Amino acid sequence: MKLASFATALAMGIAATAAAQDYPSRPVTLVIPFAAGSGTDNVGRIVAQRLSERLKQPVVVENKAGASGQIAAEAVAKAKPDGYTLFMTTNTTHSANPSLFKQLRYDPIKDFTPIVRTGELPFAVVVNNDLPVRTLSELISFAKANPGKLSYGTPNSTSLVGSETLKTQAKIDMVGVPYKSSPQALTDLIGNQIQVYLVDFGSGMSMLKANRVRPIAVTPARGSKILADVPPVAKTIPGFDLTSWNGIFGPAGLPRDIVERISTEVNAVLAEKDVQEKLAAAGFEVWPTKSPEEFSKYVNDQLGLWTGMIKAAGIKPE
Repeated sequence: MKLASFATALAMGIAATAAAQDYPSRPVTLVIPFAAGSGTDNVGRIVAQRLSERLKQPVVVENKAGASGQIAAEAVAKAKPDGYTLFMTTNTTHSANPSLFKQLRYDPIKDFTPIVRTGELPFAVVVNNDLPVRTLSELISFAKANPGKLSYGTPNSTSLVGSETLKTQAKIDMVGVPYKSSPQALTDLIGNQIQVYLVDFGSGMSMLKANRVRPIAVTPARGSKILADVPPVAKTIPGFDLTSWNGIFGPAGLPRDIVERISTEVNAVLAEKDVQEKLAAAGFEVWPTKSPEEFSKYVNDQLGLWTGMIKAAGIKPE
């Protein structure tokens, strides 16, 4: 029995190695948990195009939006771990959701294989152009003078946690409005259905450049090179520091050879100057991990960090 089991295991190992050497032999699907036009979608399409060239197979972007990324995460978690279903996601599914929902039908650690972090997507606090505020301090003063009269959009976990943290630390009363996608929230901000929104640079940059909305602060404590004239939230609320990380995963059990191949190829894509320029134009800051192990540790650390932030903001799980 033991000899038979050993032979079976050996055969499976040889088959897995052969499959990894032939990888990829058909198109690869890159699942995005947010809608087309979102920051993650923009990054995913830029990376997928160049990754297709390097892998010599199409890398097809598939948007599975909804339920704060849970629909896409569950689908990828159940996919065959053969490298043909990849997942470009963010802190929403892997750092925040475990504290934002009482029940998840996926485990962010056990159900996935971390492959490579691609970078960060900073956020900005933006307001409707008709709102008579031009700084974060003025927004706080206006909100205190008009409790409950301002509303803000929350299409993703970063917007939600950032907005709730801002409310808690500034001691202001605003009404949260959930959205399924960033573009929808941005459209309603422009139309004054909501007045405040923590928007990611990726989906908001075109409207920021066109002056369709007014940025009054950026969420990273270090500020932003892209919006260098906009002060960080931390200038008004000391200690505030928020950004959204982005990375690529596979289902749990993804063969090591395939993990290393994808990590190597994505790092090569991100090192290309024109890719960096395109991502920067989309508001994305390239920050790749050097190894899958480094990304795995980062994912675990971020889960702990976001758990603490959500608890401190007083956000109750749904």
